[in-house]
Amino acid sequence: MAAITNFIIEQGATFTTTVTVKASDGTAFNLTGYTPRAQMRKSYYSSTKTDFTAAIEGAATNGQVTLSLTATQTAAITDGRYVYDIEIDNNTSVFRVLEGMVTVSPNVTK
Repeated sequence: MAAITNFIIEQGATFTTTVTVKASDGTAFNLTGYTPRAQMRKSYYSSTKTDFTAAIEGAATNGQVTLSLTATQTAAITDGRYVYDIEIDNNTSVFRVLEGMVTVSPNVTK
């Protein structure tokens, strides 16, 4: 079962966050051989999506995945609430490791 974490993204600003994927025993999950991917959508059924850049951070054994969006990408997202998830894939199995809500707060300075 995926863990749940909510994010706030500031419209028009660079967004970066690093999450640690945990094994069932609470230790860092070894991401060797896995590729992370992450998307956000207005709803689970929306065909429009925003792809996060998702990368393994540091040694694969530390279980860390960094998600990022450029300022240009966040500027193009309408403010409001969205859903997201992060999956890891090793070409044999796919696991959803984190999910939740994203709140995009509007910017004033443009």
